[in-house]
Amino acid sequence: MGKDVNFSKIIKKLDTLYPEAHCALHYSNPLELLIATILSAQCTDVRVNQVTPKLFKKYRSAKDFAEVPLKELEQEIRSTGFFRSKARSIQESARKILEKFHGEVPQTLEELIQLPGVGRKTANVVLGVIFEKAEGVVVDTHVKRLSYRLGFTKQKDPHKIEKDLMKLVPQNRWIDFSHLLILHGRAICKARKPLCEKCLLNKNCPKMGVNIGIGTGRDLSLQKV
Repeated sequence: MGKDVNFSKIIKKLDTLYPEAHCALHYSNPLELLIATILSAQCTDVRVNQVTPKLFKKYRSAKDFAEVPLKELEQEIRSTGFFRSKARSIQESARKILEKFHGEVPQTLEELIQLPGVGRKTANVVLGVIFEKAEGVVVDTHVKRLSYRLGFTKQKDPHKIEKDLMKLVPQNRWIDFSHLLILHGRAICKARKPLCEKCLLNKNCPKMGVNIGIGTGRDLSLQKV
């Protein structure tokens, strides 16, 4: 982290801007959150929240998702994009939850990342949001972009970024830290046209120049998110 970046001041300002920062996905249990998070890859939370009410009313358990014909599930989630990969990940994860975890979403990072299509990001969302376990930091496209722009990391790989953030951010802030960056990324520090003139972090931000373009591309891999 650069010497001109004051991390504590940035966090305090973000706390003031977003006092009720939380996960925007709608869910009522761990399985629903897991599936919603899988669906959110390369898709907005708004779109996912439009799809999941009907989906979760129709499929209420891991057994339901495991047994639905794959083509039917694909059509149910089609509007979230990459629906074939997502449907396969959801169904294979549901089957593994049934076979290995007695139908319940596991509660450790090591177990969650055994599920098909589930990487550290998805696992950290589930652990932090519904189980309140801080085992890592969620690094999505917004966290990746803002962490680089704000000087929290010089890395571009999500796993390396997470390691840097885990060293920088106190563990008791690992869960809500990502929510703060995600909200600021959506509202102000956007990928293509960041609203720097409106940003209250200007005085603490390494000024907008060479790093401003990081994170504008998309990682289209849905293998482990």
